[in-house]
Amino acid sequence: MKSPFEIKKEICEVGLKLWQKGFVAANDGNISAKINDNEFYCTPTGVSKASLTPDMIIKVDKDGKKLEGKLNPSSEIKMHMRVYRERPDVTAVVHAHPPVATAFTVADIDLDQYVLPEAVLTIGAVPTCDYGTPSTMEIPDSLDPYLQNHDAFLLRNHGALTVGCNLTKAFFVMEEVEFNAVICKHAMDLGAVHEISCDQLKKLMDLRKKMNLPGRHPGIECDEETSCGCGANAELVEAITKKVLAALGK
Repeated sequence: MKSPFEIKKEICEVGLKLWQKGFVAANDGNISAKINDNEFYCTPTGVSKASLTPDMIIKVDKDGKKLEGKLNPSSEIKMHMRVYRERPDVTAVVHAHPPVATAFTVADIDLDQYVLPEAVLTIGAVPTCDYGTPSTMEIPDSLDPYLQNHDAFLLRNHGALTVGCNLTKAFFVMEEVEFNAVICKHAMDLGAVHEISCDQLKKLMDLRKKMNLPGRHPGIECDEETSCGCGANAELVEAITKKVLAALGK
């Protein structure tokens, strides 16, 4: 079992990685880790994730009320607490603003195309939650329809939220969301998005079961006539591509 200092140090390390990858700017983003059913560590408000030190980490209760710490917890701790309340399997939550994934929400384009085996295995389609005012209950409420079946969530015009059985897993899911978004955007820029075939998707789902990968996964619903770059889905991909290119002025 990790000591309080080790958990706080790991939160700081994740914060630095988020900043180094450009997933946050200024004092954006927040991170938390579950200690027990009524105690959680979280990042403070008003501090760059590049500048975090263990002594800055706050301890809060299940309602987000500060128990320990000199600084104040993030005002967005409410959405973290909603996750912990609804998902007992989750012990870490990461919120950031990965640029490309966030741009998909601004452009009103779903991140639901199956283009990378790794993304299919780990996150599947990533839902976009309704817009909510930061620090209010609107964002926690927007998560509710998707919390039980996903580990990654796009927050419309606001960023992304990822969860995991530990801090490393929650951060890796955030990385996967952004990397998948980057690849999808590059493919759209090039003029075509060819999704993985239905047969191969089914094989990946079988592989996921054999590997016993942790976390929740929405599964893959595949119809040969409407999925995988053929039939009606080809028209959808073409429409999405044109929409992105138009937004980019190309």
